[in-house]
Amino acid sequence: MSDNSLIHDNERLDDLERNGYKIIQDKNRFCFGMDAVLLSAFAKAKPTDKVIDLGTGTGIIPILMEARGFGGELYGLEIQKESADMADRSVRYNKLEDKISIVEGDIKDVSTRFGASSFNVVTTNPPYMIGQHGLQNSNMEKTIARHEVYCTLDDILRESARLLKPKGHFYMVHRPFRLAEIMSKMVDYRIEPKRMRLVYPYADKEPNMILIEGIRGAKSRMTVEPPLIVYEKNGEYTEEIKHIYYD
Repeated sequence: MSDNSLIHDNERLDDLERNGYKIIQDKNRFCFGMDAVLLSAFAKAKPTDKVIDLGTGTGIIPILMEARGFGGELYGLEIQKESADMADRSVRYNKLEDKISIVEGDIKDVSTRFGASSFNVVTTNPPYMIGQHGLQNSNMEKTIARHEVYCTLDDILRESARLLKPKGHFYMVHRPFRLAEIMSKMVDYRIEPKRMRLVYPYADKEPNMILIEGIRGAKSRMTVEPPLIVYEKNGEYTEEIKHIYYD
């Protein structure tokens, strides 16, 4: 099968600016954003770690983590058949089949599928909106990606706690308006919050993203990292964002 045969009608091939990797996307479906890129840089995994990305969408997080040298065996779980197929084709396009596996499935029963304590690292860029909160897109695929249609924060944290080995690491990007709920539920599921970083579009604006790391069964002690600023006053990326994207 030729590389071009992996790209279907209405799809495009985007350059990830790392290792020559590219990713297949469809503008009519949910395309990855900065949140996924930031999470892939915030998360850490040893070269021997087994890693799973819950709700992987286009497969962007496993592909970028592999490009950064994180993880030895990576999985991406995606409930939407078309998105899972697209992610799998991106893996094959980049010839990463020996490193990354895309699995079609439901977050709510992923621990039954893979088994308890089977991963060193869990990453997730989940739907941010609760039910009807915020405007829902008329495109169902995009609504599923942005709203808790198929899974809730509880589902994600419950299954992550089951999937993680003791002292395994959990990484998530979310929205600050749900921070109190996130912290409370992480503790409830014994994923102790250990590291947090707020992301600000501009230095004088409110944060619009939060990056958070937890460890299963760890003791209570948390580090709050310096703010991550995305744009300079002139609208250009800050040096740190350029480093995350291109170095």
